[in-house]
Amino acid sequence: MVEKASSYNSPSPEPLRRGLVQIFTGDGKGKTSAAIGAVIRALGHGLRVYIAYFMKGDYPYGERNILSQLPNVTMDSFGSRGFVDPANIKPEEKGQAKKALAAAREAMLSGGYDLVVLDEVNLAVAWNLVELDEVLRLIDDKPQNVELILTGRRADSKLVQSADLVTEMLKIKHPYDEGVVAREGIEY
Repeated sequence: MVEKASSYNSPSPEPLRRGLVQIFTGDGKGKTSAAIGAVIRALGHGLRVYIAYFMKGDYPYGERNILSQLPNVTMDSFGSRGFVDPANIKPEEKGQAKKALAAAREAMLSGGYDLVVLDEVNLAVAWNLVELDEVLRLIDDKPQNVELILTGRRADSKLVQSADLVTEMLKIKHPYDEGVVAREGIEY
């Protein structure tokens, strides 16, 4: 039987009774994609979502285009359009990462969101853009009814220990290794 597409009306949200801490990490592709999948699922159930993008500036990511058209989602991007060089961290990059963490903390504690995503925060910690202790404190301060998702490579072992669910994306093979650049609509 084929289901016909219908317009979907989001149900009235039922608050989470117990929010967990999830981490998507590893060298494989799919960390942000997994978080966005959780966001879509949450939105489909009427939950309210906040996403703080660390180190991603105003780059034209496709998921932002579609998410910006949906109700109950707020997104803030921090950083410049270019990539961060971990060997040459600029003061403004640290400043943007600190603003991202502060915005995520404010959203998490506001009572206005059920799911809060800190995209690329693990790498921001690994590259010393934000302090590990500040992220651990954010996790400790998480209200019981808020789900928290942290993404990015190189999740610190202390973050892993503090999480309820940790998924490591393992790179087996990647087209970048053969010189294939990121493709609009697929990788961003």
